Amino acid sequence: MIKKDLDTRFQEAVKIASDMTQASLPQDVQLRLYASYKQATLGILDLKQTSSYHLRDAFKTNAWMQISHLTADEAKQQYIDMIESLLKK
Repeated sequence: MIKKDLDTRFQEAVKIASDMTQASLPQDVQLRLYASYKQATLGILDLKQTSSYHLRDAFKTNAWMQISHLTADEAKQQYIDMIESLLKK
């Protein structure tokens, strides 16, 4: 697959996800989408805790750390696959 095609598909999936409401998605799906998006766009997580670090942030950080072994392209594909799976339901 050509990288541009993957990037285009990823951006389309991000647009679809942005139109979904949080109430329509289970929290575990939200966390997996968050982690895949972050890994795809920022790469490996940089752990810098601040005094405003909350439990919600810990769940998000944990989800991201679990997929930190993926390349950006793998994370994009995972994100696309999750969105496509959600649309089929």
